[in-house]
Amino acid sequence: MADSIQPKQIGTAGDHLANERTFLAWIRTSISVIVFGFVVAKFGITLREFLRLQNRAATESGLSLGIGIAFMAMGVFMALMALIRYRVTMRRLETDQFKPARAVIVLVGAITALFGAVLAAYLILTAKTF
Repeated sequence: MADSIQPKQIGTAGDHLANERTFLAWIRTSISVIVFGFVVAKFGITLREFLRLQNRAATESGLSLGIGIAFMAMGVFMALMALIRYRVTMRRLETDQFKPARAVIVLVGAITALFGAVLAAYLILTAKTF
């Protein structure tokens, strides 16, 4: 019995659904990063107002606003990268030229690690002032 050779399917429904799930996971993550940035920024503003109401000088330098905005920008960047990556992957699946993301993964991972280090340093510095 000869093996039957089946034609190669280009971009099966399962491949496209996996691409959509990946896109939605990136979008959920980007929303979380945006919301986290908002919370960090808002916390710094709230802390300064709280200290002002207690007639205490705010030792907070406003750095939390900058960090919060940076996290929000990172979340927006991640959402845009997710959209671009989704479209590129869809096109590559349709033409049977799929290649895994390398540079995007390294870039987002490195930036996320950098943001985590900045936030940790910020927490260490502000913990000593209270």
